[in-house]
This record gives sequence, C-alpha cells and structure tokens, in this order.
Amino acid sequence: MSVLWIAHVNVTDEAAYGEYAKRATGAVADHGGVFLARGGAYEQLEGPDRPRNVVARFPSLQAAHDCYYSDAYQEALSFAKGAAQRELSIVEEIG
Repeated sequence: MSVLWIAHVNVTDEAAYGEYAKRATGAVADHGGVFLARGGAYEQLEGPDRPRNVVARFPSLQAAHDCYYSDAYQEALSFAKGAAQRELSIVEEIG
C-alpha cells in the first residue's frame, strides 16, 4: 500500500536548506518516491504555521522508511539541521 511522506517546514537558512532539497530529491527518487507538492500556495487552518509544505508518495511504508534512513537522505538531512524547523510524518494511504 502506498504512503505519503508529509513535511511541514519553516526554513531559517535558505542556502543550507536549498542544498538539503537538492540532495534529498535524488534520495527520494531512488526509493520510488514522487513529489506531489513541494512548496507552493497553502492555507494554514490549524497548528503551527510552516510555510513550506512537501508531500511525496512512496510505493510502501518500507520504501519511505528506507529512504529516510538511507545514507543519501541522512547526508542531505545534515544540511537541513539547524536550517529549518520541521515536522515529518509517513502516513499510509487509504487503499
């Protein structure tokens, strides 16, 4: 069953976060992930406002999990640490 990788982000260092995004793109694709939303217009209705919202679809929970813990993604993530406040969840889609 496919899953959604949902991130809500407040970027505090554009240059470092840009490097994260560039590197994360390859890691996501390498695990079968496809971006459905990446930034763009949004409306915050509840909770903390995070102006960058990202949604990617993965073919399985295992693929999304493996992506997050892969060496390539962890290297990318090192650029995001200290450059953003983030929440990231993996959510199974209704099948």
